[in-house]
Amino acid sequence: MNNPFLLLSVLAPTGEMTNGAAGGRSWLREFARLLARDRGGVIGLTLFLLVIFSALFAPWLAPHDPLRQDLRASRMPPAWMEGGDWSHPLGTDTLGRDLFSRILYGSRVSLTVGFFGVLIAGAIGLTVGLFSGYVGGRVDAAIMTGVNIVLALPYLLFVVFIAGILGRSLFNVILIFGITDAPIFVRVVRGEVFRIRKSVYVEAAESVGVKQGRILYEHILPNLLGPFLTVATFEMSAMILYEAGLGFLGLSVPPDVPSWGNMLEAGRQHLQRFWWIATFPGLAIMITSLGMNLLGDWLRDALDPRLRRLHK
Repeated sequence: MNNPFLLLSVLAPTGEMTNGAAGGRSWLREFARLLARDRGGVIGLTLFLLVIFSALFAPWLAPHDPLRQDLRASRMPPAWMEGGDWSHPLGTDTLGRDLFSRILYGSRVSLTVGFFGVLIAGAIGLTVGLFSGYVGGRVDAAIMTGVNIVLALPYLLFVVFIAGILGRSLFNVILIFGITDAPIFVRVVRGEVFRIRKSVYVEAAESVGVKQGRILYEHILPNLLGPFLTVATFEMSAMILYEAGLGFLGLSVPPDVPSWGNMLEAGRQHLQRFWWIATFPGLAIMITSLGMNLLGDWLRDALDPRLRRLHK
């Protein structure tokens, strides 16, 4: 069980080579084959990589400084419309700022919130869920009572309430989503731990006196990766949507930071005459969310051996 490709070999189909580099290549080939058979997965991965590319190379792709104001070019329509100019391909906002540049830089905010929010929520959920599911008893009952109370609250209202208290900043938004989203991971991980504990190989390890820490690390944790990664993908998509919602309400990052939510809020009063100010950031949110949901749907099928067999 000390194989460095242990985590990958758990996901590989029976009969594949899973030792050393051969196991890694075998796992990648299998995933590539599954991806090629799923159009939704290909589209989702393409859209997701496109957003990541835009975020990473925004300084080189953006034709203008996203904060630079030019009132002479205020409310300029997209380039293909009358009065537009290809120097501002998607037009400008009420302050003359280039929308295309702001959308590119806004992807950085959305991906940062989604990634680090899921990282915090996943770390908390994995730790607490493993402990709760493996220990069981009164400890599990107490933990799940708290989790169920949090999950019973209206999520968006709960987030808005906390954001209103803490104030507008990127760090606060990440922290809010990381903490409030952790109960979902706790419940998923705990349920999987209960299921895996009943497996023959776990019972066999316990019967021969294997230490609990080793059972958790070598037998239970690797088998949690599939459901965990799937939930993480969907929750990252949800966090991007919720961050945009907070920005629309004026509770996300400061107004001088280019984010899709802030752009929606700035353009909502001009939808009838200057529709492009809010429409293009909305499309960016939709495309990102669609890509991540399609990717998460494919991951759910690819990482679950039972679903893989159904699709063969």
